Amino acid sequence: MTTPSRVPARTASIPASTPGRAPERAARAPSRTARRLHTDPETVERDLVKLVLTLVELIRQLMERQALRRVEDGTLTDEQTESLGLALMRLEEAMAHLRDHFDLTPEDLNLDLGPLGPLLPAPDRSGPN
Repeated sequence: MTTPSRVPARTASIPASTPGRAPERAARAPSRTARRLHTDPETVERDLVKLVLTLVELIRQLMERQALRRVEDGTLTDEQTESLGLALMRLEEAMAHLRDHFDLTPEDLNLDLGPLGPLLPAPDRSGPN
């Protein structure tokens, strides 16, 4: 028994005259997702850098929060606290340098997740209490 071969989804197309498909859909502007996924060949490098730096910034913020929890819980020695604080400061400085190099702002790295809101929390600018 042979199995019929399947056409990969990326090469399959649905003609506009297919029953059940609204003809006006084909005439509408591209969806929000399609616009978001459209990439200009001239900006691919910058967009890739932006995505990578966004992920690094997310991980940096998560590490920073975890470090603060550990310090508050008293599970780190003074030496570990100092070492961790220095490492986080250097990582933040490296991120600032990379953002400057690629002409990005911190806001550029905060992806809009639609109904979920922004990926990164708003920076706390109130300072220490």
